[in-house]
Amino acid sequence: MKLYTGMGPNPRVVLIAVAETGAEVELVEVDLIAGENRQEAHLARNPAGQLPTLELDSGQCISEITAIAEYLDDVTSGSLIGSTPEQRAETHMWVRRIDLNICEMLGNGFRNAEGLQLFESRIHVIPHAADDFKQIARDWLGKVDALIEGNEFICGDRFTLADILLFAFLEFGANVGQPLDAKCERLQAWYSRVAARPSIAG
Repeated sequence: MKLYTGMGPNPRVVLIAVAETGAEVELVEVDLIAGENRQEAHLARNPAGQLPTLELDSGQCISEITAIAEYLDDVTSGSLIGSTPEQRAETHMWVRRIDLNICEMLGNGFRNAEGLQLFESRIHVIPHAADDFKQIARDWLGKVDALIEGNEFICGDRFTLADILLFAFLEFGANVGQPLDAKCERLQAWYSRVAARPSIAG
């Protein structure tokens, strides 16, 4: 398998999943800044021109970070989603909450403000909505902080794709002017626990 990857939180999510599952993939760097992801060769793999993209040995290509991570989990350890229907449902619930309300909002906040110069010629941007996107992400981080009281990880004592997704985007946010509020003490402690994992620290 080949993983076409590059800079940013989305590739980071999948690279952590690769490390956690032990999946054997060949990494191929795609230059996002130079727009290599918008050129014909990559568009043939991923018509949306996004990163990352996983190319299977059969030639089939899979995009979207949750789909890639779930595929890697399915063909390896099976630990990132869950071993029972109840565990898988819980993981999917949290992944959707985090993806829609935090990752998308944080990412849009960046693309429409600090990252505007890079993205305005590539996607439809809404600069006047940047602060609102960021506020939605902050509001939801506060909700998550309250909901994980007593938990080691997002889904209780299980480390899952939900943890990877949230960690990668909080890591990114800290570098683009959207740091985690110090008042979110549970999430601050959770972040430190996740950061210490070999898949992150290594």
